[in-house]
Amino acid sequence: MRREVPLRRSLLLRMLTLAVLIAVGSIAATAWLAVRTTTGAIRQEQGQALADDARIYDTLIGYAATHPSWDGVDATIQPLAAQVGRRIALITGTATPVADSAPQAGPLPSKPSATVDALSVDTALTPGFATVGGGAGNARIDPRAAGPYLLPPDERRTLHDRAVKAVNCLTARAKVEAAVADGPTGRPRIDTPGTDLTDNIACLQYRSDLAVPTATERKALAQLNALVNTCLARRQLPAVRVAGDWTWARQPTAGRDDSRDAAEVDQDHNRAASACVGTSRREQLLPYVAPAATLFVADPGGRPTSTFDLSGTNQARIAAVAGLVLLVTVGVTVLAGIRLTRPLHALTGAAQRMRDGDGSARVRVTGRDEIARLAEAFNDMSERRERLEQLRRAMVSDIAHEMRTPVTNIRGWLEAAEDGVAALDQRLVSSLLEEATLLQHVIADLQDLAQADAGALRLHPEQVYLADLLPQVAEAHRVQADRAAVDLSVRIDADPRVYADPVRLRQAVGNLVANAVRHTPAGGSVTISARMANGEVTIAVADTGSGISAEDLPRVFDRFWRAERSRSRQTGGSGLGLAIVRKLAEAHNGTVNAASTPTQGTTFTLHLPADLLITAGEGGTD
Repeated sequence: MRREVPLRRSLLLRMLTLAVLIAVGSIAATAWLAVRTTTGAIRQEQGQALADDARIYDTLIGYAATHPSWDGVDATIQPLAAQVGRRIALITGTATPVADSAPQAGPLPSKPSATVDALSVDTALTPGFATVGGGAGNARIDPRAAGPYLLPPDERRTLHDRAVKAVNCLTARAKVEAAVADGPTGRPRIDTPGTDLTDNIACLQYRSDLAVPTATERKALAQLNALVNTCLARRQLPAVRVAGDWTWARQPTAGRDDSRDAAEVDQDHNRAASACVGTSRREQLLPYVAPAATLFVADPGGRPTSTFDLSGTNQARIAAVAGLVLLVTVGVTVLAGIRLTRPLHALTGAAQRMRDGDGSARVRVTGRDEIARLAEAFNDMSERRERLEQLRRAMVSDIAHEMRTPVTNIRGWLEAAEDGVAALDQRLVSSLLEEATLLQHVIADLQDLAQADAGALRLHPEQVYLADLLPQVAEAHRVQADRAAVDLSVRIDADPRVYADPVRLRQAVGNLVANAVRHTPAGGSVTISARMANGEVTIAVADTGSGISAEDLPRVFDRFWRAERSRSRQTGGSGLGLAIVRKLAEAHNGTVNAASTPTQGTTFTLHLPADLLITAGEGGTD
C-alpha cells in the first residue's frame, strides 16, 4: 500500500494536469470565438450607425440644396426615419420646429447631431465631399445647390446633343470608352473611366463646343463676377474673372504696387480672391437653398444616438457564445482560475489607474504565457502613452510660448490704441504687422511639419542644377547678410545636378542659410558649397559664428529648441527651421547633420543619396 500512494498521487497529478490543459484549451478557444463574434457584431452595428447618420445628413443636405425652404420636408423625413429606425427632427436657428418624425417621443436631446446647411457642408459627415465638391471656389458648398445655374430644358437638350456627338467621336475615333452623365445644374459631362483626356486632342472641337457656357450660365457668372469684384474692391484689390469651374484669373491692371515683394502681393490677392469667391457664391445661392437648420437624431424612444444597442440577431449570437464560454469555464479547476484571475486583476487595476490619469501604471510580468505577453504589451503601451503625453505637453507648452509674445504685443498695442493711450500711426501699424508676420511664419512652419509627419508633403521633383539654385538662395538672403555685416558667398565644385523638388530644396537650404546668418556676428562669413563625391551630392552651409556645444549638438534639429536658455526672440527664428530641414531631407530620402566647434563656427550638411542623381539618361523624368 505504501508503494501505491505515490502511484495514485502521480495518476491524480496527471489527471489534474490533463484537466487543466483541456480547460485552458477550451477557455482559449471559446474566448477567442467570443472576442471575434463580439468584435464583429460591434463593428457591424457601428458601421450601420455611421452609414445611417451619413445617409440622413446627405438626404437633408440634398433637400436643402434643391429647395428654397423647408416646406414639404416632412414627406422626406418620415419614410427616411422609418427606414433607418431613428427619430429625425429639424429646428431653425430661432428654435422653431421644422419637422419631427416622432413628436410624441418627448423632448429632443440636449446636444444636436449636426447643422444642416447646404452652403456650409460638414465634411466629417460627408467623406466623399472633397472629391465631389471640393476646391477653393466651392468653399464647402453642396454641388447640388444649382441656384441660377440650373439650365432650362432647351439648353439641356442642346448641350446633351453636343455631349452625345463628343462621346460618339471618342468611341469611334479615339477608341475611348465614354458616357454622358448629367450634373446637378443639368449640364452634361463626359465620363471616361480610367482615361485622362487632359492632354488628349481627339475630338477636341466637339469637346470645346460642349464647354461653351450657355446664356443662363453666362448670366449667372456675370452676377457672380460682379459680387466677387465688389468684394475685392472693398479690400482695394485688383479685379478677377471667375470661370464656370469657380477658378479665377487676375485681370491686368494699369499699375502695380511694388512696395512689397511680388510673391507676397500675389499670395495676399489669392487668399482674398478665394475668400471673396466663396462668400459671393453663398450670397448668390442663398435665395435658392433652404436656411440652415439644426438636426437632432435619436432613437424612436427619445434617447440620443450615442446610446449603443446591438440588434437582436447579434445579441442572440453573443449570448450563445457567452453561454458556451460559461459552460466551459465551470469545468476549470480552482488552481487554473486563481492563476488566470490574479494577473487579470492586476491588469484591470493598472488599466483603471491609467484611466484615472496615472501614467506610471505598470504590472509585474511573470511567466511566458499569453497573459504574460499581454502584461508586457500593456506595460509597453503604458510607457508609450506616458512618453507621448510628455511630448504632447512639451509641444503645447512650446507652441504657447512661441505664440504668447506676439499675441500679447498685438493685443496690448491695440487696447492702448483703442483707449487713446497710443496713436495708431504708421510705426505702430508696422510693428503690429511684424508681430502678425511672425505668427504667420510660426503657423506656416507648423503646417509644413504637420504635412511631413502625416506623409502628405508633396514633392514635384525635376532636374535641378545647383549652380543655378544656390546663388538664388544666396541672393534671397543677401539683404539679411548685409544688414548683419556678414559676408555671404557660394562655392560650387564642377556642376552637380540632382533630381529633387526645387522649391522644397530651396526652402531647406534657405533655412540653413538664414540660421547661419542669424548666429554669425558682424564681420563673420557664411559659405554655401556643393559638390558630388562617392555617389552622392552634399550641400554644406558653414558659418564662423559662436558654434554649438557638444551637449547641445544632438538637439539642434528638435522642434522649438534654441541654444539660448532664455528662449529669447532677440536673434529671431521660430525654432522650427532646422526641424523642417530634417523633414525635407528625409522626404528626399536624404539626411542632414551638423558639425560644430565652439567659438569657431558650425557646418550643416545636406546629403542627397545616389538614387536622386541624374545618371540614367540626360533630362530625367517627371
